[in-house]
Amino acid sequence: MAAVMVAISTAGCSLLPTTPAPESVLEAPPPGDLLRLELDAPAPLARLLREHLDVARLERVRGGEPVSATELGRLVAATPAQVRELLETEGYFEPVVQVRREPGQPPVVVVVVQPGPRTRVGRVTQDVEGPMQDGLLADDARARQVLDRWRRQWPLKVGDAFRNPAWVDAKASSLAQLQAEGYVAARWAFTAARVDVEGGAADLQVQAASGPLFRAGDLRVEGLQFHDEATVRNLANFDRGAPATEALLLDFQQRLQTSGLFELASVGIDPDPTQAAAVPVRVRLRELPLQQFNIGLGYSALNGQRVSLEHRHRRPFGLPLQARHRFELGRDRQTVEGEVSTHPQRNLWRNLTGYGLSRLETESDTVTSSRLRVGRQQDTPRVQRQFYVEGTRDLRRTDVERESAGAVTANANWIFRRLDNPLLPTRGWALSLQNGIGLARDSDGGSGAFTRLYGRLTGYHPLPAGFFGQARLELGQVLAADHVTVPDTLRFRAGGDESVRGYGYRELAPTDAAGDLTGGRVLFTSSVEVARPVAPSLPAVWWAAFVDAGTAAQRWGDLEPAVGLGLGLRWRSPVGPLRLDLARAQRTHKPRLHLSVGIVF
Repeated sequence: MAAVMVAISTAGCSLLPTTPAPESVLEAPPPGDLLRLELDAPAPLARLLREHLDVARLERVRGGEPVSATELGRLVAATPAQVRELLETEGYFEPVVQVRREPGQPPVVVVVVQPGPRTRVGRVTQDVEGPMQDGLLADDARARQVLDRWRRQWPLKVGDAFRNPAWVDAKASSLAQLQAEGYVAARWAFTAARVDVEGGAADLQVQAASGPLFRAGDLRVEGLQFHDEATVRNLANFDRGAPATEALLLDFQQRLQTSGLFELASVGIDPDPTQAAAVPVRVRLRELPLQQFNIGLGYSALNGQRVSLEHRHRRPFGLPLQARHRFELGRDRQTVEGEVSTHPQRNLWRNLTGYGLSRLETESDTVTSSRLRVGRQQDTPRVQRQFYVEGTRDLRRTDVERESAGAVTANANWIFRRLDNPLLPTRGWALSLQNGIGLARDSDGGSGAFTRLYGRLTGYHPLPAGFFGQARLELGQVLAADHVTVPDTLRFRAGGDESVRGYGYRELAPTDAAGDLTGGRVLFTSSVEVARPVAPSLPAVWWAAFVDAGTAAQRWGDLEPAVGLGLGLRWRSPVGPLRLDLARAQRTHKPRLHLSVGIVF
């Protein structure tokens, strides 16, 4: 049995030519002044050979002295070996290569290549030595989990085509994965790829010298001027001695960046094995200004023009608090809202107090609302939890009646995220759940208990041919006796940008005895959307097609979902997607433009 050693190294192989492009992008260059090459090879290999053969390089030369017969003979004689060497990097170890010279001016060299069968990965062996192996022998559960995950995520699977670039990339990414697990000083002790040419299989063997497991030591914080180091330690959310994995450090860095306190934040460690038992964690920060004012001008096709003013103070009265107040004046909606919260405490909890006043005018009614909220919130990369008590008061006026209602509720909300990107997701899902229990009292003196349930599930998934899919399901219900009037802001309405496009904001709702819209006790909306970049040269601009359906009602049996369908454009900006949609309402057969544009100074 013939065997060829393709690569054996203590530190990996050097990078060789990459995978050739498809034949559809391959065009032979025009004949040169010194030489013309005619290449007869399968499409996937033609570009590789034309880019790297010596005779191909000479073909690209313009001008100069003609090639001597001696030099041409040397190039022709060297070509078969060069072809075989290049094809071995792509997994072809038994090519048949024919090279001949034909008369002409300039000289013509013809290369005919039959690559033969492609070698595929037959077996993969992954081992470790050093402290990680010692942990395995001591039945360390974490070391076993890391090894299992490391082996499972090896990129070059059994049955894959064996290519030297893929082999090099697999080793690089696999070693990086081991380092990301906390074995920061890991290196390759041995790597080899043994090819059985006759059997068409490559056996891969790698052995990593793990080095010590790095564990977090003291935090060394730089750049603090206004805020306390205790705030930074709370945002770290790990104890001394925790494995210093890449995920641990990146999550810490992301919490610093999204805390609203820092303009820049970086977290890192020194990969010095002598400090592995308690490696210092370096934290470099640049704080945001203590106070910040934002003025916003915007326009929405649903709510018209608006102007807003927002003030944020990151340490009012010298206390570890954040205060935010926002005023918005629009055509249909006017609001005043604010929140005061503590800086993140242990386990990332924040105590908060919030308030809100709003006035919303629609075609059928005007609702004035006020609320006061006290509670706690925890933000982690995957889950946001919020628990609070809230008092709500609504005044609803129509042309014929005036209705007032209030409520006190205890609420528990969760947002679960499993997304590839929290701002511009293309894969994963997000689930929002809300649960409220309270007492309501209306202007007629009636009162009673109620429960409010709400859920919204949104999924994202790549589709074939470069498309991306998005789907949404939204359900809500208020459980209460018939005589209990729950405040309008706690009931449900549908319609608008984030609900059912093609209809006005909150216009899909049941009507009262006078024929005016009122909040419903049940809610159903859904949406399916497919999107794709408009062109490869504009990857951030997408077109989309969508269908929405849903409405609100007093009972599930009364639900008659309205349907809207249309086309849209998306700009995937660094701060999130901006959308322009043109939707047609099934009920009215009229189009409606949904546009959200905002400028912040």
